[in-house]
Amino acid sequence: MPPEPRTPAQYWDTYKPYRGEGEQPAPVADRFKWTQYPGHGPGAEVLGDPRRALDLGPAEGREAVFLARRGVATTGVDLSAAQVERASRWWKDTPGLTFVHAEAGDYLTSSTMPFDTVYSVWGAVWFTDPELLFPLIARNLTPGGIFAFSQAEPSLGAYGPQPMHGKWLEGRESELTVLRWQYTPQTWADLLKRHGFTDIDARILPAPGGEGLGTLLVRAHGPARPGRHQAEVGTGLIRGPRGITEREVDADMGRRVSR
Repeated sequence: MPPEPRTPAQYWDTYKPYRGEGEQPAPVADRFKWTQYPGHGPGAEVLGDPRRALDLGPAEGREAVFLARRGVATTGVDLSAAQVERASRWWKDTPGLTFVHAEAGDYLTSSTMPFDTVYSVWGAVWFTDPELLFPLIARNLTPGGIFAFSQAEPSLGAYGPQPMHGKWLEGRESELTVLRWQYTPQTWADLLKRHGFTDIDARILPAPGGEGLGTLLVRAHGPARPGRHQAEVGTGLIRGPRGITEREVDADMGRRVSR
């Protein structure tokens, strides 16, 4: 049994331990998956056609290796040293793929090369304060680059930073708290807009057949000019039953135009 984790980084070192015999085999990386359901939901097309990509919290690295095999120079940044060591070992022969052990905010603060896309699949965006993370992501995107992330749909009324539950996090002598940030699609859209993102699409993807936990999927474009938040004039939010998409609204005519 692994030692009891005492920090969030150590918690992720012990997450989903391998229980089979011998060395853990590398997972299949034949599809870019935003949801937890096989063959469900969109794929890498959400990210456009990037040349350089940053994966925040790649864990096993499946999405990162999928992109790298298609010629995208991809960097995966993970808080867990164990996850980074494992992914680096599995995918060491994949050209254009790098894994870095770092906290997402620290990496983005020190990074000097912009990315065409920054994404997170049930990863670091879920577990980092967006008020701290989103400005850093905006600064690290090429002008108009794409930021996208997915995570579990929020529980009704459980919004803001919420403590995780489960093994190592409850019923222990020394307290360990791992937070994850949960909001409605509308609130995520508002947060992104406040930090200069545009063309925001935030929605819930229902589980297959409508049964089970859905997936929050958010996509936005970064500021058109690096380091500057463009003014948003005459905009409104068009709400759907399960999501929200930013639209430009003509103040006089009430005419909706896709942004």
